[in-house]
Parts: sequence; C-alpha cells; structure tokens
Amino acid sequence: MIEWVSSTEPIAYPDAVQEMEAHIAAMIAGRADEKIWLLEHPALITAGARAKPHDLLQPERFPVFHSRRGGQFTYHGPGQRIGYVMLDLNRRGRDVRNFVFLLEEWLIRTLACFDICAERREGRIGLWVCRNDREDKIAAVGLRLRKWRSFHGFSVNISPNLQHFSAIVPCGNDPARYGVTSLWDLGAEVSVTDFDIALKQNFTQVWPCCDKI
Repeated sequence: MIEWVSSTEPIAYPDAVQEMEAHIAAMIAGRADEKIWLLEHPALITAGARAKPHDLLQPERFPVFHSRRGGQFTYHGPGQRIGYVMLDLNRRGRDVRNFVFLLEEWLIRTLACFDICAERREGRIGLWVCRNDREDKIAAVGLRLRKWRSFHGFSVNISPNLQHFSAIVPCGNDPARYGVTSLWDLGAEVSVTDFDIALKQNFTQVWPCCDKI
C-alpha cells in the first residue's frame, strides 16, 4: 500500500523534513507504508550535498536551507509541485541508478500527458525541454536513501515565478547556456489538481510491482 498525500497549503521546509524523517523511521521499523507526498513550499532555496557557495548568487533574497539530499542549489516556491517520494527499494530493487531512471520516466510520462516533451541529458540532472536553440530545465531530482528507503524526491515547475531562479545557478548549470521553464511558460496552463491526478495515474505504469523481496 502507498499512502498518497496532496497538501493544498504551503509547507515550511523544516516541517517537511521533520515529517519525512519521522516517516522513514517508521518505515524502517515496519510501522508505516510507503508514502508519496505532493506539496508546495514558500519561496526558498535548498542546498544539496554538492552545493557550491559561489552558485548562491543572491544569498539574502530567499531563506536558504541546507539539505542532505543529493544535488546542488535548488529553488522551491509557489507554482512548483514538490514530490517527496518515500519508497522501499528493498521491495522495488536495490539499484539506485535504475530507481532514478524510473523516477525520471514517471515524470516524463506525466509531462507527456500535457504535451510536454521532457528529456534526460547526459551529465545534467533533471529533465529538459528543447526550445529553439537552447534547452530549459522543467524538473529537478534530488534523493537520499536510508537503509534502502528513499526520501526527498523531485520538483516540477508548473507555474512558478521563473525570475526567482536567478537567485542561484540552478543545479550548477551555466545560466548563460541553460534556462528554466514551466508548463505554463510552455503554454500548458495545467492546474495542480490535474497534475497530481496525472502523477498518480502514471505511477503504476512505471512501477507496476513492488514485491521483489
């Protein structure tokens, strides 16, 4: 069983981390099922394990929280859907690279429901959309594992203020070469509710079985 939770009000980042930590501990103890939590944060920046200080371009603009997830600096804020993915890789296969691939595949299929063609790129984390002579990022991925249980997860830009990303070098990608986009920026004025529905519908297409013990 997977517990699906969709939060309608913005969740403070420290509160979200505390909730994830508690749930992962309960999963490890055998007291909780897997969980996927879909939510939104107030405008803020998180610094992953590989964040470089010089990539924080405007340190006073938004609150900055240090995170133990993988990756570098990431902006979160209104109009961006966050997915905290608390799954048991003991049941889904102890293959981290494949797990990330399937997580990306889940997002690719979900975005395709709204006629957005998102793609992986070698050497660049996240999902990208080709736009004329450049590529813009539409989704970011950053995970952590504890005893083969995953937490943290992904963010997808639905309708955020794209100017807010100028406070950082997003995930270390050169802003002179790579931009940031969203579904609304690409002409797909999707509601959060519709996006959540598509996520849930596509999940079982990517992870149809979880009995690999």
